[in-house]
Amino acid sequence: MFDFFKYFTAAVMTLISIWRFPAVRYGDAHRRALWGGYAGFAVALCLYTPAAMDAVDRIPVVDLSALLRHFASTAAIMAALTYVATSYGKATEAVVPRHVEFSRWIARASYKAGAVGVVLLAILFFTVAQRDRPSEDFLVDHAGEWGVAVYMTVFYFFPLVTTAVCGYQWTRAARRAESTSMRIGLGLMGFAMWMGLVHTIARVAILWSAVIFPLSQSTVRFLVDATAIWMNLLFVIVAVGASIPTTRAAAARWKTFRTLNLIYPLWFDLVEAFPGTSLYPPGRRVTELLQFRVPIDVRLDRWTQDISDACEKLRYYVPSDLMFAAEDKASPHSDPEPAAEAYWIKAGLLANAESVRPSSATLMRDKPFVDTESEAAWYVRVSTVYTQITGDLAREVLHDSEKLESESRR
Repeated sequence: MFDFFKYFTAAVMTLISIWRFPAVRYGDAHRRALWGGYAGFAVALCLYTPAAMDAVDRIPVVDLSALLRHFASTAAIMAALTYVATSYGKATEAVVPRHVEFSRWIARASYKAGAVGVVLLAILFFTVAQRDRPSEDFLVDHAGEWGVAVYMTVFYFFPLVTTAVCGYQWTRAARRAESTSMRIGLGLMGFAMWMGLVHTIARVAILWSAVIFPLSQSTVRFLVDATAIWMNLLFVIVAVGASIPTTRAAAARWKTFRTLNLIYPLWFDLVEAFPGTSLYPPGRRVTELLQFRVPIDVRLDRWTQDISDACEKLRYYVPSDLMFAAEDKASPHSDPEPAAEAYWIKAGLLANAESVRPSSATLMRDKPFVDTESEAAWYVRVSTVYTQITGDLAREVLHDSEKLESESRR
């Protein structure tokens, strides 16, 4: 059961790191620091799982997995301090609250302290820590050894400072947050940091108690396992707290993704018929939806603009009465206006494929677009009908338009 909890916590933190990965490319220093904290803790938690420990133990360095966990945790801690320091105002502000200035000073000092700490951890790990044989649990198997107690005290210095700073800042920010989701999220993260402070103090106390007052291995194992469960619980609380304020953004991102998926057939056929309309040649659906060259909201804006530009070009390649024929065909439809445009585009692309040269511009109905979102919603309705129109139906509409045009000339 305890191993399952390790895997679960590592999986949760890894998923959040993947979810926030776009911040590395598109985000500012603030969001990149937050991702760095999640990624570092995800690596540390993954290295804490039995499968990862077994894999690393194949390297001929005794207890290397413990050292790598501590390196990853130290990097994550420095990223967390940077995130907190950049969370409140700009560094160029003339008047800065004392607690904010103190957090920024700690964040700046953490880089040098972290570099020194990593080097010191490596030296202590390979000198004073007794590593005659591989250990199943680094703390339990080395309990009572002063070398490991010194080594772990150096390591725990970083989370001790970080949890205190983050706990204070996030708890204070939670009281001042305007939205309920932000208040709850910051409150949970602040609470988790105070849990982390208790965990760090408890671990240091266990280590030195085992040195000064020898404890049985069963007692040490119970205390270490209890604090480990406490630590995994606080990581889950941090993950939940960080996710709550972003649920609205996640819902908007999912809505944009669904919109792109729905208008893809319409966009692909139009930009393929008129090369150069899009900034780059259209690709397959999976490739287009999963590429990260451009943020998803910018892609939606480009796609709607591409469709509009291609429709404007298509006007010169279709019969003049095609819209009337399309409207007649779409009149029985439950949503006739976008259905008429879908028939017009489908038949127009067919006419374009057979056309020799452009004709005079034909009629297109005006649509009251006010923003990209409303335009995209319209094209979703158009594309829904467009995907249901067969080639025979499109040719039938095209023939009807040609009949209307010949009748108008009589």
